[in-house]
Amino acid sequence: MFDLKGKVAIVTGGNGGIGLGMARGLASAGARIVVAARNQEKSRAAVAELARLGPEAVTIAVDVADEASVGALVRATIDRWGRIDILVNNAGTNIRKPAQDLALEEWRRVIDTNLTSAFLCCRAVHPAMKAAGAGKIINIGSMMSIFGASFVPAYGASKGGIVQLTKSLACAWARDNIQVNAVLPGWIDTELTREARQQIPGLHDNVLRRTPAGRWGVIDDLAGIAVFLASSASDFITGAAMPVDGGYSIQG
Repeated sequence: MFDLKGKVAIVTGGNGGIGLGMARGLASAGARIVVAARNQEKSRAAVAELARLGPEAVTIAVDVADEASVGALVRATIDRWGRIDILVNNAGTNIRKPAQDLALEEWRRVIDTNLTSAFLCCRAVHPAMKAAGAGKIINIGSMMSIFGASFVPAYGASKGGIVQLTKSLACAWARDNIQVNAVLPGWIDTELTREARQQIPGLHDNVLRRTPAGRWGVIDDLAGIAVFLASSASDFITGAAMPVDGGYSIQG
C-alpha cells in the first residue's frame, strides 16, 4: 500500500528543510527522486544522501517561478525516466516585514516563489500524469494557511492561496485520477525558522508553550505524510489540507 518502487517524484526545494525530509521518506519507500532547486551545491549533497536511501536520485537546476525553467525541468525528468508520478511543491521563501514596510518587489518575490511556482509546476506535470492515468501532487502550505501574523503578509497570502489552489486542482483533476492535497507544517526546525527565532523575540518559547507535543518538529516528521499522500493508501483523499504540527493548530 505504501510501496513507491518504480515511481518518480519531483521535489522542489528538495535539497534542504521540509523538502529534504519529504524526499527522504519518498526515497526510503522506493521512489526515484528529482531534487529540483537552484543551489546545486546543496542539491548534490542531498542527492548523495538520497541515493543511499533509495534506488536513484538526481538534481535538476530550476527557477520555479519561471515558466520556461519549469517546463525544462519536466521535460528533463520525462526524458530520463519516461514518467512523473509524484510532485511535491515545497520551494518557498519568506520576508518578515509588516505590510506597510513591504516593497512591491518583495511581495511579488514571495508570491511568485511560494504560490505561482506551485501553479506552474502543477500545470506542467498534468499532461504526463493524465496520460499515465494517475498522479499525486503534494503542495506545502503552513500554519499561516490557517492563522494570521503581522510580520508575514505576503507569506500568509501565498500559503492561504496554496490551500485554495489545492482545492481547485483537486476538483478539476479528480476525473484524471490525480489526487492533489496540501500539507500544513507547524513549527519545524529548519534554516528558515532558525532565522525567524533570531528575528522574532520570544518565538521559541511561544511555540513550545502552544504545541501539545512540547517540541519543535524536525524535517523527518514530514517523511510519513509524504509517503502516505504519494502512495495508493491515499487514493480516495483529495483536496485535503493536513496539519503536521504536533497539535499546534488545535490549541485555542
